[in-house]
Amino acid sequence: MAAYTTDTFFNGRIQIKQAQAGYRFSVDAVLLAYQAAPRAGDRVIDLGTGCGIISLIMAFRNPDIKVYAVELQDELVKLASANVSDNRLQDRIAVIGADMKTIRPELIMGPVDLLVCNPPFRRPGSGKINQHSERAVARHELKANLRDVIGAARRLLKTSGRMVTIYTAERTADILCQMRADCIEPKYVRTIHSHRRSEAKLILIEGLKGGNPGLKIASPLIIYDAQGEYTDEVQQMFEL
Repeated sequence: MAAYTTDTFFNGRIQIKQAQAGYRFSVDAVLLAYQAAPRAGDRVIDLGTGCGIISLIMAFRNPDIKVYAVELQDELVKLASANVSDNRLQDRIAVIGADMKTIRPELIMGPVDLLVCNPPFRRPGSGKINQHSERAVARHELKANLRDVIGAARRLLKTSGRMVTIYTAERTADILCQMRADCIEPKYVRTIHSHRRSEAKLILIEGLKGGNPGLKIASPLIIYDAQGEYTDEVQQMFEL
């Protein structure tokens, strides 16, 4: 039987189980959920939901949205469903076992307003592939690549719908080019740095389906302060 740990958010009001040995979410998920900022009435799709962390944070903060949490791996579908049920958010989140490469708007009752995804960063053959299948699929493009993710956004978003994602900084050119090629116009980029003097390892990106050209480069997001604690800005992302 798989062993699980439980993490809490918002002073214990949300509890999230994740496999001790499988893929485990990191601060990336919290940054992405905060950046996504769904609007009241939005229909949202979370591709590659894993244990459901991003969907749970968004739905808890925004009671007037509907989230479709899509996951390919069967064990993670079960885990995400259990987390949704345990937190009594079944009215806001529907967990769907499906492949992002083939999912169509008809499966989620039409196009959505917002798509979020924390995709695998690494190409096959770049770096050692983790022996644990969940971690390998989350980190390397084994089941879905960048073209699949952006193609899903083009297929599933309404015109003027938003795509929000977090990605490795070293592949910034790749994702911006792919977004524009698939009519998801890049509108916002923010670099993410572990410390104030460190280079960017990640980027937050927002795109608009069918949007006009015009890109905003935001101020850098710093994760840790000089004492190794979360900066005030990041700490606020863990709060309501």
